Amino acid sequence: MSDSVVVYRDIYTEDRFKQAYGSDDAASGSLRLREKFAGRCRCSKRACLHLLRQRVPIFDWLPRYRLKKWMLGDTIGGLTVGVLHIPQGMAFALLTSVAPIFGLYTSFFPVVLYMFFGTGRHVSTGTFAVVSLMTGSVVEQLVPTPLEMNSSSPEAAEFEAQRIGVASAVALLSGIIMLCMFGLQLGFLSTYLSEPIVKAFTSAAAFHVTVSQLQSMLGLRLPRHTGTFSLFKTLASVMENLSHTNSAELLISLFCLAVLVPVKEINMRYKQHLRTPIPVEILTVIIATCVAYASSLDSTYDIEIVGHIPAGFPRPQMPKLSTFPDIAGDTVAITFVGYAVSVSLAMIYADKHGYSIQPNQELLAHGISNTVSSFFTCFPSSATLATTNILESAGGYTQLSGLFTSVVVLIVLLLIGPLFFYLPKAVLACINVTSLRQMFLQFQDLPDLWRISKIDFMVWVVTWLSVVVLNVDLGLAIGVVFSMMTVICRTQRAGCSVLGRASNTEIYRPVENHNKCCEIPGVKILTYNGPIYYGNRSFFRGEMSRLLGLTPEKIRSWEKARKALEKREREATVSTVERGIANTSFSSENEFFKSEKSKSDVEAVLIDCCSVTFVDVAGARLFTQICTECQKVGVHVYLANCNESVLKILTSSGLMTYMNPQHIFVTVHDAVMYIQQQREKSAENTTTVWV
Repeated sequence: MSDSVVVYRDIYTEDRFKQAYGSDDAASGSLRLREKFAGRCRCSKRACLHLLRQRVPIFDWLPRYRLKKWMLGDTIGGLTVGVLHIPQGMAFALLTSVAPIFGLYTSFFPVVLYMFFGTGRHVSTGTFAVVSLMTGSVVEQLVPTPLEMNSSSPEAAEFEAQRIGVASAVALLSGIIMLCMFGLQLGFLSTYLSEPIVKAFTSAAAFHVTVSQLQSMLGLRLPRHTGTFSLFKTLASVMENLSHTNSAELLISLFCLAVLVPVKEINMRYKQHLRTPIPVEILTVIIATCVAYASSLDSTYDIEIVGHIPAGFPRPQMPKLSTFPDIAGDTVAITFVGYAVSVSLAMIYADKHGYSIQPNQELLAHGISNTVSSFFTCFPSSATLATTNILESAGGYTQLSGLFTSVVVLIVLLLIGPLFFYLPKAVLACINVTSLRQMFLQFQDLPDLWRISKIDFMVWVVTWLSVVVLNVDLGLAIGVVFSMMTVICRTQRAGCSVLGRASNTEIYRPVENHNKCCEIPGVKILTYNGPIYYGNRSFFRGEMSRLLGLTPEKIRSWEKARKALEKREREATVSTVERGIANTSFSSENEFFKSEKSKSDVEAVLIDCCSVTFVDVAGARLFTQICTECQKVGVHVYLANCNESVLKILTSSGLMTYMNPQHIFVTVHDAVMYIQQQREKSAENTTTVWV
């Protein structure tokens, strides 16, 4: 025997339900506001400690740190990521169009700061290819690369100072924007960069990174192209200058790719069996540096090398603040990309390991990281895909792994950095290209995306094509706008359905999808699957008119018939006896009106508002208009399942002057039962008028 549910209760209108189960909204609302305001303004030792632990999370998780359980994993994970940060930091500095040493600085300061302020336990911050590429475009626009310059001349040092001044200004402005967003609690804005947008954007940006590194891999000395169609301009420039390829740098690139690609594939396929990934990047850097030094490749074959890397800490200096007006637009895009990628990564690993992050606190953490590090000649940083994945795979548990990562980078900064003088830049370019493996593999998501949602598939494709064809920041803007337009179009074309009742239940479903659900005789139950606002009010009205058959001609004919009936009613002398015979003129006319009404077979319209999330002023006025038109044809209007905000707007707009407040019900079934009871009462109370 199947389970069954039997419920006996009264029919509830919204007013009756509020009287029985509601509360005093005004009093409780003002009380809650007063309590919240008083709680925020209360100052005590406990409140200060809570605020400190909330804003500086290290004071929350460090006292609860499980030394025996987590220390080994954090140590191994931190050291592994630190070793990877060295080659990637220098490589991504090339993307930013600054000297490699600044990539090492950016791999140190943000890591330390995020350890104090971040909430992502498995997030590894530092240099990120996409953010570096976008920053490099800004640097190239303001400080373009001269075709001929001696790397050891004083002009070259001034040129590098100008470039890092612009890059650190971008970092400073990005940090300020994040701190302002934190102050306004705008962490939710990252949700506007949906998963298809982020994946398509990073995948397309990977193509820009790859093409931008071709000239370093081939040994070509070409200016870097920026702006729209920059990818195709760079490809055309490389193709035109293929004859000037440096054979030595081409061989170095081919050898590095032949080593890096297979070893990275081994790391990925056997990551479950490897305690730590094979540090192929740092091994390649060390071997290439030794070979270049022993063979004097820079002087013999004219290959481009990293050059002087100063040892020690950078001297604090002010970023180039005068560039703020020129970099503001690009910095906003860089900020949103860096924050969206960072929060997305943090959420992915938080869900995987069963803890939560705070998006607004992440704004504070990355804002402080970028703001403070910008005074130490760092360019914008964010969470990184590759190092975060490696940190989690290597067994990292908490933010303490950042301490060991920063120790490794610090040792390089203080002691080992100058030893990379002879490192070929072609090796760093190969590291850049091979680090994008995960981004290129995101194409594998397209078949599943097509199967699940065609619209999200289109968002992915449009974003990818826009970024590849146009530019990184412009393509991202187009992707976001297109994604939001799909949402607007879906709300504009939300379906309007007729509901039928499953026999002997209180369940109502669309009759076009459930052929065994039957409509209630004389009652048209309609549901609209979206908000009702100025953008879709005409579509909603058209659907309602189509389903109810409320054409202007029909409304006019019914209104004429009603006015004629009212006129005859006034002229009829019902209470007068004429020769002892009943006057049947009025009753016959009334029966004629009813027979005309029966042709439509709709005596009541019930609108199920359960899927109507919000209504604006235009939508509320449309409800009033529909109610008025239905009254003209003798059809009563009922509402059910209205949420509080919708009900409040409808009430405030004056709908209750055209509609009985007792015609708004808690559920569809309540409304149907009420309508049927009213029809039964009217049938029982059929009046006979004797004259």
